Amino acid sequence: MNIVYFTHSLLSCWNHGNAHFLRGVLRELGAAGHEVQAFEPEGNWSLTNLLADHGAEGLTAFRQAYPELRTRSYGAKDDLLEMVDGVDLVIVHEWNDPSLVATLGMLRRGYGHFTLLFHDTHHRAVSDPDAIRAFDLSGYDGVLAFGEALSDVYRRRGWGKRVWTWHEAADLRHFHPPQQEGERQGLVWIGNWGDGERTAELQDYLLQPASAAGFPLDIYGVRYPVEAIAMLQRHGVTYHGWAPNACAPDIFARHLATIHVPRHYYTQLLPGIPTIRIFEALACGIPLVSAPWVDSEALFRPGEDFLFARDGAEMTRHLRALAADPKLRASLVHSGLETVRSRHSCAHRAHELLDIVGALRQDAGAASMEPAA
Repeated sequence: MNIVYFTHSLLSCWNHGNAHFLRGVLRELGAAGHEVQAFEPEGNWSLTNLLADHGAEGLTAFRQAYPELRTRSYGAKDDLLEMVDGVDLVIVHEWNDPSLVATLGMLRRGYGHFTLLFHDTHHRAVSDPDAIRAFDLSGYDGVLAFGEALSDVYRRRGWGKRVWTWHEAADLRHFHPPQQEGERQGLVWIGNWGDGERTAELQDYLLQPASAAGFPLDIYGVRYPVEAIAMLQRHGVTYHGWAPNACAPDIFARHLATIHVPRHYYTQLLPGIPTIRIFEALACGIPLVSAPWVDSEALFRPGEDFLFARDGAEMTRHLRALAADPKLRASLVHSGLETVRSRHSCAHRAHELLDIVGALRQDAGAASMEPAA
């Protein structure tokens, strides 16, 4: 198949976590023999911020890790019909301009030669529903939602069987344990501050337990305001700023454990959706402890793949146990790797996508053979 993906950015992962998954799944599709092309808008905010902070060198890690990926920027003068000419499958990420989404839907209705899917990987459907309602999806064949709770939102809006839960996953070609183990020390957290919607959770489940357990803590991420950095300094945290996601395996490999702190939206409004850091951390073979969230889809084996902490005190106890018990660390690593490798790789998601497209085409073929009323 000839596949085109309209993303916010493939080049930049600066505050753009979905780039992690897209890089991996597009690479898997290419490795399976499909023609893959990504398009990203000129001047997108993720790439703009990355270049402003780090210059062209900020793209080096991506280019070295994903040399086979093709991405092209486009502007208002580009011909969308020409961009999708001869394409079999078009996927449009939800962080695109509504006019682009609508125009592609119009082209799908008018020409009908490609399958068109909308890909939602964010909480805006519940946190800012007007932003999603601004998209004209009437010409789309279906919706890919990154969690069952989000799929339910689309089902309630009339999508029925034309919405599929398509979770994020780890790119096992890049995210894996180090080939040779070295010294591991301290705790690491890779995450963006965002809009401060989990400030209390970060204090309760990350900063205070790390300090209480005597763990040195390294933090990587962006959008940390002055007051957030001051808070990190009060807790003795070493703040490193942005790190290319392609460098995450090396960062994990230097640390004894990591912590997952879900955003409020994924514990309250869209429960059951893990963000990609869990998949990536487990794939890299680092013990993980998570703040509370409900694994309603049974994606993992809590207590075996990683440890759950019901409160800050339990998080502290888990961290102390990990520091003292090599067998516990090894058991978590083994189990987490087993789960990700058997169920949650980008190769799995590529196969799921191809099955979805195949089913859509089969349905379309059956409909075209029905006699006219």
